[in-house]
Amino acid sequence: MFWPVGDVFKALADPTRRTILDELTDRNGQTLFEICSRLANRHGLGSTRQAISQHLDVLADAGLVETRREGRYKFHYINTTPLEPIVERWLNKAGKD
Repeated sequence: MFWPVGDVFKALADPTRRTILDELTDRNGQTLFEICSRLANRHGLGSTRQAISQHLDVLADAGLVETRREGRYKFHYINTTPLEPIVERWLNKAGKD
C-alpha cells in the first residue's frame, strides 16, 4: 500500500500524535483507554478520549497506526512502513553525493 508523504508529515506535525506513536513504540497493541491513561499518567496530557480517537484516525489515515478488533476491544499498533520513503529520500542519501 502507498501512503502520500504529505499525509505522513501532517500526521507527525502534531506533538500529541508524536507522543501517541512514542507510546505505541514503547508498548504496542493498546486500546484507546490504555493510550489515554498512559498519556495522562506519563505525559500529563489531559485530552479527552474523543480527541485521542481523532488523533488515532489521522495516524491511521497516514498509515502510521493499524488497528485490530478482538471482541469488543480495538487494539492500536504502530506501522513504520510509511516512514520508509522518507528515510530513503533524505536520510539514506545524505552525505553520499
